[in-house]
Amino acid sequence: MLALWDLQKTRLACCALLMAFALGGCSSQLADMSAADTPAHPKEPGSYLPVHDLPPDRDQAVIPPDQRAKIEAELAAARDRQAVAAKDAK
Repeated sequence: MLALWDLQKTRLACCALLMAFALGGCSSQLADMSAADTPAHPKEPGSYLPVHDLPPDRDQAVIPPDQRAKIEAELAAARDRQAVAAKDAK
């Protein structure tokens, strides 16, 4: 019984040692980071792009209407086939 207790203490000590090494490795990486690696802040506040402005080509349709209708029909047919297959599988 005493040997079992010693084995458990040894395992606990090994686990504690491994965790110490793992946490030590993470902290050394954080310590290597410096403020010199970060970019400088902009000198003028408000230099962000306006959120409400859209690109000029947003008004044009990307897909022509006839191709869009064809794609929508193909997607609807695929959805219907999957619904029938799911119903048959039950």
